[in-house]
This record gives sequence, C-alpha cells and structure tokens, in this order.
Amino acid sequence: METNSKTTPSSRSRSLTLLPHGTPSSASPCSQRHLSAGAPGVVTITHHKSPAAARRVKSQYSGQLHEVRESVHQAGQPSHKPGASENILGWHGPKSHSTEQLKNGTFGSLPSASANITWAILPNSAEDEQTLQPEPEPNSGPDLVLSEDEKSDTEDKEETELGVMEDQRSVILHLISQLKLGMDLTKVVLPTFILEKRSLLEMYADFMAHPDLLLAITAGATPEERVICFVEYYLTAFHEGRKGALAKKPYNPIIGETFHCSWEVPKDSVKPKRTAPHSPHSHNHDHPSESYKLRFVAEQVSHHPPISCFYCECKEKRLCVNTHVWTKSKFMGMSVGVSMIGEGVLRLLEHGEEYVFTLPSAYARSILTIPWVELGGKVSISCAKTGYSATVIFHTKPFYGGKVHRVTAEVKHNPTNTIVCKAHGEWNGTLEFTYNNGETKVIDTTTLPVCPKKIRPLEKQGPMESRNLWREVTQYLRLGDIDAATEQKRRLEEKQRVEERKRENLRTPWQPKYFIQEGDGWVYFNPLWKAH
Repeated sequence: METNSKTTPSSRSRSLTLLPHGTPSSASPCSQRHLSAGAPGVVTITHHKSPAAARRVKSQYSGQLHEVRESVHQAGQPSHKPGASENILGWHGPKSHSTEQLKNGTFGSLPSASANITWAILPNSAEDEQTLQPEPEPNSGPDLVLSEDEKSDTEDKEETELGVMEDQRSVILHLISQLKLGMDLTKVVLPTFILEKRSLLEMYADFMAHPDLLLAITAGATPEERVICFVEYYLTAFHEGRKGALAKKPYNPIIGETFHCSWEVPKDSVKPKRTAPHSPHSHNHDHPSESYKLRFVAEQVSHHPPISCFYCECKEKRLCVNTHVWTKSKFMGMSVGVSMIGEGVLRLLEHGEEYVFTLPSAYARSILTIPWVELGGKVSISCAKTGYSATVIFHTKPFYGGKVHRVTAEVKHNPTNTIVCKAHGEWNGTLEFTYNNGETKVIDTTTLPVCPKKIRPLEKQGPMESRNLWREVTQYLRLGDIDAATEQKRRLEEKQRVEERKRENLRTPWQPKYFIQEGDGWVYFNPLWKAH
C-alpha cells in the first residue's frame, strides 16, 4: 500500500471515478489529491508461527511495541520536508469521433517511449500464436513469447484457513492499538500472515474467469442487448476474483512487476444470451479454429501512488479492455477499507462502442476473528455513442440485520429516459435480471463454468513476473513458515526502495514496459484500436 499524491487536472478533463463512502458524488480524484508527505514512516510486524517462537520473543515485545507506537505516531504526522509533487494516474485513450477524449488526472510527464525504448510490434502473421513478454533488463521493451509455452493453471486460490489464530490475534490487536480511525494504511506494513499467496495483478486477471460472457457482449444484436450483456458480465466478474470465504490481502505489486496469461474460449460458448439471430458482422468463417484467444497483461506502473494497469484483448472478436486502478486503503476500526479509484474502457471495435466503467470499494470485515470480504459503493457504466448507461450499487451490510453481498443494478436509455433492465441479488450468489418486456433471467454465479487461465511455468517466466517474483514468499506461506516469508518479502521491498532512491538521485523517472503515458493518462503501448 502506498501514499497518494497531488496534481492539477486538465481543464478539458472529465472524471468518472468511484469514491469512498461519505465523499460527495461530484468529487473526483482530481479534487481529492493532496501533497504526499516526506519519507513514510514504516511499521513492521513480524509474526512467529509457532507458540514456542512467540514465547522466545515475548520478552522483546515491550521495546518493539514502543517502537511501533512511535513509528505509527510519526507516520500520522505531517512532514514539512518539501518534495516533488507526484501526480495521480489517469486513463486516457482515443474516444469515438463524436465524443471528447477521456481524461482522469495525470501522473507527471515521462520521456517519450521512442526515446529510450524500442517496441517490438506483434507481426500480423503470428498474432494468434504469440504473446508479449518483457526482457529482464531495466530498459528493454516488450519481447515475444510463444503462447504454446502457456499451460492451464492448476493452482487453487481458495484460502483454507479457518480464521485468525490466537497468537496472530495478539499481533493484530497490538497493531490496531496504535492506529487511528481513518488512518491511511499506506505507511503501515501489515503482518505477513494475512497475505493470500497471489499478487494483486493476478487477482485482476481472475476477474476474467468467465471470458465467454465477456466475448458474448459484442455478439449482441442491438445496443440495448450489448449494454445488458456487459452489466451481466460485470456483476458476475467479482465472484471468482474474490474466491473463498476468508479475506486475505494479495501481495502489493513491486513497481515494474507484470503478469501475463490467456484463455482459450470455445466458440460455441460465445453467443447472444437473449436473442437468437446471429450477429451479421461475425467473422467466424475466417477463423476455422475451435476457440477464441483472449490475452491479458498487467503491470505495476507506479509505486507512489500504487497504480496498476491491465489490458485484455481478443483480436478475432475485435474487443479489448484497458483499465487502471489506484488502490487506497484506510483503517476503519475492526475493518479495513480499500478504495479502487480508477476506471476502465471496454471497446467493441465491431460496433464502434466504448463503455466506460468504474470499480467498487472493498472491505475486510471482522479482522480479529474470521475476516471476510464485502464490496460496497456505487459504480457507473456508460456508452456515449448509444446513450445507454447503468448504475450498479454494492450494498454494505447494516450494523443490525440485513443481508450481506447485496447488489442492485439499473440499465437506462438516457435519450428516452427508459429503464430497460433491472437486476438484484448477491454478487457472489444468485442474480435475477428483469427486462422491460417482462422477461426474467436468473444467473447463479456459483455454478457458472470457470475457464482456467493459461500461464507459463515459473522456469519460463521473467524475473519480474508475479509468480516468479513472489515464488519464495508463496512457498514459505504454503509451508507455514511465516518468519521466512516475512524475510523474503522484506528483501523484495527493500530492493524496490533502494532502486527508487537511485532513480530519485539520478532524477530518472520510471518507464513502464507495456503502458505509456499519452496525454493525461496511461494506455497500453499497442492497443487493438490502434493496430486496426
């Protein structure tokens, strides 16, 4: 978790951003930015797995907790040390001719990619056989890797622990006693035992676990059907990404970290859900293969603030998604709230449509007993070309009574002020859709077929790819050796801090491999809408 920072938005910019609860809906990241403090105070809690080890260090707790108390106190104090202003990431990409370009803040200027990086452009003849992969050298550009190296993922992401153990609870209690309500957790290093054995970048990939629903959007016969298909996909995406009842925290990606995967989606599973006619623009006859290839790449493009970008595309369906997420977490007593500030754009090139969407906040509840995840907040989906929009509300559970994981949605045609679809249910359970013609449909997210992602084995991954980068931390967590996992995690983070100080001394900005700054935002270096 990292700190946020400040910038001044372009006078032409517009923002569609999910804000934390209690923030006026008219506010945007541009109005929420503030100057970052100086060097962050860091609070580190080292957890010992065995009771014996805990007893050995018990006598040391008094002094350590005093240091923690002072560190957290310092972390909450404003720094008077002047520092360069760091700007917030924004998503930016070409809009349709009828709309202005979407802008959502800036992240400072970077040198042109062409000045220091030579990009390898994917040849048309090999489009469906290769995927992008970076060189390990700091300034090398994307390289090509045969997709035949990718194998179906067999790792089980579900957490099996029953809850917080007694010795772990004492560590969390000591940490909580030093925190204040609403405190930014950017400057607090949380205990290693709460980690969930995967990077945040991979978690974003797991939101694509139902790629057949994503690809079916472009097969819709009308704009109304396509926007409804997108809402159906959106509401079912979070279940697999947050698999398991136990809430754990994914690894904070290291700057420059990447994650690559793909899906093979059977063509007979991709079809319109409400209308029978086949899309007149379908090009299946040009592609005799039995499946569509959907590719995904994610990269951590910034450390201060922590910004992740991911891009997903299917060339055959002429569909792609470009998204950025800035995560900001805060302490809420017995909960931790994480605002996923940012937005994405789904492009259907076949129809010339762009759907801008935002993301909900996430909450880890009951952190002292059995932590569980709750989504909350109001998000938006809109298409300027067609005039359709959707409002999705993830309802948080009331203190007394009420249901958990409730979600409601409404799809509207703005020019006629007509509601064409309503939905309600649980985002990790059953969802019911009611259409304006009286038809209804029920989707049970727990029974939806999951398409396993394909990923290259560790020996064929680069040093900065998520699973390879975090492999030792993951290995020790699986063995239950929390001390060793903590030490490996500390080494990775210290290396990141050392390299960051070097760049600051040389005044050399970080240059991502796959995402470049374009105008006031970030965009994938070779997006489908430019390649075609």
